Amino acid sequence: MNPINHVAIIMDGNGRWGLKYKKSRNAGHKAGLNTVEKIIKETIKNKIKYLTLYAFSTENWKRPKKEINYLFSLLENFLIYKIDDLNKQNIKLKILGVKKFTKKLNKLLSFSEKKTSKNTRLQINLALNYGSKFELINAFKSLQKKKISINEKNFCRYLLTKNIPDPDLLIRTGNTKRLSNFLLWQLAYSEIFFEKKLWPDFNEKDYNSIIKKFKNIKRNFGKI
Repeated sequence: MNPINHVAIIMDGNGRWGLKYKKSRNAGHKAGLNTVEKIIKETIKNKIKYLTLYAFSTENWKRPKKEINYLFSLLENFLIYKIDDLNKQNIKLKILGVKKFTKKLNKLLSFSEKKTSKNTRLQINLALNYGSKFELINAFKSLQKKKISINEKNFCRYLLTKNIPDPDLLIRTGNTKRLSNFLLWQLAYSEIFFEKKLWPDFNEKDYNSIIKKFKNIKRNFGKI
C-alpha cells in the first residue's frame, strides 16, 4: 500500500453551496469552515503529516469586495478562537502566499505561525493570496539575482514549499477539473482526485474513501 505523507485540497464549491441552500455565497463560506475542521481531525486520525488547503488565490481578488471582506473576517475569527486549540493539538500552521492583508490579519497570521512553529503532529499549510505562477517566477528571479545555478535542487529551495514534501494526493471538490494555479510544480507526480460534491458537503467518509483508493494505486513515477 502507498504511504501517504501530504494531502493537498482545493476547497471548491462554497459559494455555489451557499446560493443553492441559503441564497448567500457567504453562508457557503461559513459552512465550509465546518468541513475544514472535520478534515483536520480525519487527517490526524490517518497520521498524515502535511495538509495543504487552498484558501484564497491571487485571482480571488477579482471577487466582490464584500465577499472578500467576509472571507477574511471568517479567517480572523478562526485564528482568534481556534489557534490555542490547534496549538494544544500539536498542530503547526504555515502560510503559503504573500501577506498583503489588513494589519490585523497580517498580525494574526504571523502570531499564529510563531505560536505553533515547534509543533510536530500535523503541519497545515494555508495557501492564502497564493498563486503558483507567481511562486515559480519569484523562485527563478531569486536564483538569477543570487547568481545560483539553475537546477531542480536549487530551484526547490526558493519555492514557498521549501522543506515541505510534495503532495502525494490532491483532492478538488466542486465538480471542477482543473488545478487553478495551485502548486503546479509540486503536483507533478501527485495522484489527483476530482470530487463532485461541493466542499461543505464533503465529509469524513468521502475523505477516507479517497485515501483508501490512493493507497491501492500502482504508482510508477515513470517506471514500468
